[in-house]
Amino acid sequence: MSVGLPSRPQVGRFSRAALGRAGRAALLATGRAPVPDAIEPIVQAHRQHHPQADLALLSRAYRLAQESHRGQMRKSGEPFITHPLAVTMILAQLGADSTTLVASLLHDTVEDTDVTLAQVAEDFGPEVAYLVDGVTKLEKVDFGAAAEPETFRKMLVATGDDVRVMVIKLADRLHNMRTIRHMKPASQVRIAKVTRDVLIPLAERLGIQVVKAELEDIVFATLHPEEYARTGAVAAAHEAAPDELLRPFAVELGRQLAEAGVAAEVTVRPRHCVSLHRVLLKRSAALREDGTEQGLLPADFGRLLVVVEENADCYAVLGELHTCWTPLPGEFKDFVAAPKFNLYQSLHTAVALPGGEVVEVLVRTRRMHRVAETGVVALGDPHQHAAAPEADPEDRTDPARPGWLSRFLEWQQETPDPDAFWSTLTADLSDDREITAVTEGGGTLQLPAGASCVDAAYLLGEETGHRCIGARVNGRLVALSTSLKDGDMLAVLTESTGEPTGPAPEWLEYVRTPGARLAIERWLAAHPAGAPAVATGPSGGQPAPAAPPPAGRGTLPVEVVGRPGAAVRLARCCTPVPPDAVTGFAIRGGAVAVHRSDCAAGREMLAAGRGPVEVAWIPGAGPADGFRATLVAEALNRPRLLADLTAAISGEGVSIFSAEVEPPRQLRVRHSYTVELPAAEALPAVMRAVLRVSGVYDVYRPGEQPPGDTATNGDDASTEGVGPSWGIHGRSAVFSESSSRSI
Repeated sequence: MSVGLPSRPQVGRFSRAALGRAGRAALLATGRAPVPDAIEPIVQAHRQHHPQADLALLSRAYRLAQESHRGQMRKSGEPFITHPLAVTMILAQLGADSTTLVASLLHDTVEDTDVTLAQVAEDFGPEVAYLVDGVTKLEKVDFGAAAEPETFRKMLVATGDDVRVMVIKLADRLHNMRTIRHMKPASQVRIAKVTRDVLIPLAERLGIQVVKAELEDIVFATLHPEEYARTGAVAAAHEAAPDELLRPFAVELGRQLAEAGVAAEVTVRPRHCVSLHRVLLKRSAALREDGTEQGLLPADFGRLLVVVEENADCYAVLGELHTCWTPLPGEFKDFVAAPKFNLYQSLHTAVALPGGEVVEVLVRTRRMHRVAETGVVALGDPHQHAAAPEADPEDRTDPARPGWLSRFLEWQQETPDPDAFWSTLTADLSDDREITAVTEGGGTLQLPAGASCVDAAYLLGEETGHRCIGARVNGRLVALSTSLKDGDMLAVLTESTGEPTGPAPEWLEYVRTPGARLAIERWLAAHPAGAPAVATGPSGGQPAPAAPPPAGRGTLPVEVVGRPGAAVRLARCCTPVPPDAVTGFAIRGGAVAVHRSDCAAGREMLAAGRGPVEVAWIPGAGPADGFRATLVAEALNRPRLLADLTAAISGEGVSIFSAEVEPPRQLRVRHSYTVELPAAEALPAVMRAVLRVSGVYDVYRPGEQPPGDTATNGDDASTEGVGPSWGIHGRSAVFSESSSRSI
């Protein structure tokens, strides 16, 4: 007997059917029930992520779907069952759990067949039934033109309880977009636009980048076929040429990391078509010195991805990169310590090679890479994740309810109109960037990029928004219209007592969040201009008429002696209030500006030879919006001083028009507030309230010389150096001789 190489197995002597029976027998021998041949590829993909998955329910779901969809055809001419199979295959490749795959196989049965939701719940459990119901479209017969907006509302609300609802919807839309060429041209454009405006932003917010990228490319090809073809031709030409930059650098970087003892896998990540098109547009906009357009550089076609094992290895790779090559200033971003709102974690940097080329590098762990590609799908069953007894201390994700989804669930309830809901939804999703602001109490606020302090106030609660009177960002008072930046520390200043003043109409010009906009619009609708803040309508449900203004309100508070009816205005530099001694000066247009007699600006005009004009207060008269007065508080610097001062002022029923805080000097700080008084008589009470705030030792109105420069901290009642008509020092009141009133 001769000994030679072992003979190849004689596969040809068995038929395909015999091999199938042998395979099923082998499965039975291992205790696993056979699965239908149609879902065998799905099973193989599923077992790569879930080796111990129970396939019995999956097989039952396929058989029900196959029987229910029997005889139905798609527009492509294929049997309808190919669609749920393709959707389930997408989810299996993403790593979805078995429950999601079962619901995916059944996701069209309730909508398109005689299978009922109760039957699904009885045969497959309430969890599967919930997912199927979440993705089931509403009937146009019942909802008409509102069917699509209301369907998305229903899906998003269901996503708030189980994010897998939207995961199935995204896979469903991806397969439909892959076969969109079989639709009518008008339908292709309509579906592509909805995908662009709603589904792609949702995929981005859930972190499912692989689905988002493919949807972007298909939408690009559908809506802009010529540009898609042109960009594709550029990419194809680059792929046909040898890579003399990215792959050699990847090899060099891998060798350097191996020498440094860092276990890493370095690969080149080509850009997908839309990403490459964006770079192409950027290059085209930047002209060369000779005025010609720039073409794509070799490094523009992709980026390097470095995958390591541990978080600490990410920073070790970063150290090697920045040591061996020149890092570009401003290009480093740490999304490991501060993940993006969509769960994304990675280190981003860019280095310059010896030849001058700039290469972008991404560094992440294997788990970060899995989450970066598949987002919430990589996190598994959100209910099991929430029930885990101990959370990973390095896990900074929130799979069950990201901040944007929480905000949506709040404002969608206040938007019953389908058209308003749809426009608000698309506007909210139009910008997929998000920032994180930190409150001074240590809380975090997730806001869309460009959000203002008003948005932050309403995110803290509708009552907080209505009572908001100011904001402090990174320790400085800012306007409410100020746009917040990522990492800003924020304090919202509010009225502490009484009925809220409510928002101003101009707030609508700079709010970004739908919740804030809807709350402001509701308030303005319930409190029209001129109406009282709290209206109690008469019987019959009719709104109460607006209360008339107080006697004398809305008339000029001061007149020019001998010139009745002459135009006057109160100077903003010294904010005169009755019974201040005042002097007038003629200004352009024939009007007269009224200054306090001790105003520094008035004294300068007198010194320059400007002749004064005699003016006098009109008893009982006042501006329609009240008198505006500025007061200064000198205090010892301490935490929460600003919050306590603004609370003291608003507690007197006075609105703060503006505020300014000077930098502390030798533990002392000076606050200036311009307030709108309902009546001139309210000013002494406001000043007393400010003086009662702990740490405040001087309160005065700005004049020629601050009292703090001459008076002591004690109970000094001296009027020496006091420029304003009245001031409060220590715990006593001081008046000029022109004032006959006492506090």
